[in-house]
Amino acid sequence: MSSATDSRASEAAAPSAFRVAAGAVAVTTVSVLPVFLTGALAVQLSADLGFDPAGLGLVVALYFGVSALCSLPVGMIVERVGSRWTSRIAALGAAALMTALALFATSYASLVALLLCSAWCNVMGQLSSNLTLARSVPARRMGLSFGVKQAAIPTATLLAGVAVPAIALTVGWRWAYVIGAVLALSALFLCPRENAGPPARPRKADRATAALGVIGAASGLAAGTATALGVFLVSSAVERGVAPGLAGLVLTMGSVIGLSVRLLHGWLADRREEARASSGRGGGHVAVVAGSLAAGAAGFGLLAVPGTPALVIGTVLAFGLGWAWPGLLQFAVVRLNPSAPAAATSIVQVGVYAGGFAGPIVFGWLATHAGFPVAWSVNAVVMLVSAALMLVGRRMLLAHARR
Repeated sequence: MSSATDSRASEAAAPSAFRVAAGAVAVTTVSVLPVFLTGALAVQLSADLGFDPAGLGLVVALYFGVSALCSLPVGMIVERVGSRWTSRIAALGAAALMTALALFATSYASLVALLLCSAWCNVMGQLSSNLTLARSVPARRMGLSFGVKQAAIPTATLLAGVAVPAIALTVGWRWAYVIGAVLALSALFLCPRENAGPPARPRKADRATAALGVIGAASGLAAGTATALGVFLVSSAVERGVAPGLAGLVLTMGSVIGLSVRLLHGWLADRREEARASSGRGGGHVAVVAGSLAAGAAGFGLLAVPGTPALVIGTVLAFGLGWAWPGLLQFAVVRLNPSAPAAATSIVQVGVYAGGFAGPIVFGWLATHAGFPVAWSVNAVVMLVSAALMLVGRRMLLAHARR
C-alpha cells in the first residue's frame, strides 16, 4: 500500500515539476534574450547604427560587466524576496527593455545605454530560476531540471538565429525586438505562483567559498570564450563568404545541439547521483564539466579553419561541448549549497559574467585587428586553460569535504 501511495504521489508531482522547469526555462530565456538577439542582428544593426566588430564586442562586454556587478547583491535580494516576485520582475524588465530597443535604439550610444539597462534582468532571471528549482524540484530530478533550465541559453540563441532570416531580413530588425518583448510578457504565465519552500539545513561544505571562487574564475574564462560564440558566429561566417541567412541557420543548428547536450548532461547527472546513493560512488560533476571544456576547445579551433565543413563541425563541437556545461555546474553548486542556492550560484555567476565582460572585448579587438581565425584560435587556448582551472577547483572542493 505504501509503495502504491508513493507511486501515485510521484505521478501527481510530475506535472508540478514539469511546470516548475518550464517556468525556469521561460524566465531565463527571455531574461537573456536581449543580448543574444543583439549579437545575431549585428549585421543589420551595424549597417543602420554604424559600428564594427570591436563595437559589438564592447557593448556585449559592458552588458556582462554590469551583470557581474549586480550578481552578488541581486543574489541576496532573490534569497530574501523569493522567486515568485523576482521572476516576474525579471520578465517584465526584459519586455520593457526590448520594447525600448525597438523604439529608441537610433544610434550606437543609445543601443549601448538600453542594453546595459537590461543586464540586471538577466541576473535576476537566472538566480530566481535557480532558487525555484533548488527548493521545488525533487532531488532525483534536479540534475535534469537544471539541464532544462540552462537549455534556455541556447534557446535564446536559437530564437536569435531564427530572427535573422525570418524577421530581420524581411520586416526589419526592430520587429525582432518587438517579438522578443511579446515572448517576455508571455513568460509571466509560467512564473512560479508562490515562493519556493524553506531552505535546507546548512552543511559544512556550504562554506567552501574559496573553491567556489576558483570554479567561478574557471567559469569566467570558459564563458568569455563561449559568449563570443553566440555573439560573433554570424559575423564571422558572413566574413568568410557565407550568406547572412545561412549564417543565422548555422547559429540555430548550434543552439539546438547545445540545448540537447545540456539536457543530456542533466539526465546523466541524476544517474550519477543515483549511483552515489546506492554504491557510494558517482558524482564527479565538476570533473565532467572540465572534460567538456577541454573537448569543446577543439570546436573553437575548427572555427579558425577556412571552409564551410570546418564551420559546421566547429559549431557543433563548440556548442555541444564548449557551451553545454553551465547547467551541470550550477547543479553541482546547488547540491553543495542547499541552504542558499541563489547566493551560492551568484558567486560562480560573478565569474561567468566577468568572463562575458572581458571575452567579447578581447575577441572583438582580435577580430578587428588580427582577423576572426586568430580570435577563434585564442579562444581555443583559453578554454583549455579554463578546463585545467576547473580541475583545481574540484580538488579544493574535495579537500574541503575531507576536513
